[in-house]
Amino acid sequence: MADEQNKKHSCCCCEDEEARDATNEASKDIETISCEDDANNDSCCCSKKTTERSKEEYTRLINRLSRIEGQIRGLKKMLEDGAYCNDILIQSSAATSALNSFNKDLLSSHIHHCVVRDIKLGKTEVVDELMDTIQRLMK
Repeated sequence: MADEQNKKHSCCCCEDEEARDATNEASKDIETISCEDDANNDSCCCSKKTTERSKEEYTRLINRLSRIEGQIRGLKKMLEDGAYCNDILIQSSAATSALNSFNKDLLSSHIHHCVVRDIKLGKTEVVDELMDTIQRLMK
């Protein structure tokens, strides 16, 4: 077993730079641990928290993602069929816009429900989590 400093986190749900670095040739001496094996789970980007959603919200979000999924499949087909670059770019922009709308909807719900609830419970660290999330969305 490798020393604690020679362990690096890797997880199927976090494709961050650190997780990718673990697979680089330069990191071959480093033992990769998954978030399930990580006792502290400190290095995992996924919180393992869950959110209960109303049936209406769940359906609305799933329907949006299904439409976006269809747009992405359409983009792939356009590329496979040799469609004109500009046409693909216009459709790609529409898919990006749809995903941004999904993110805005989910972020609004998160703020109104999860963040407000945690602040009322005195868990003010949720504000830092929210700020990190907003910064990631704005990249």
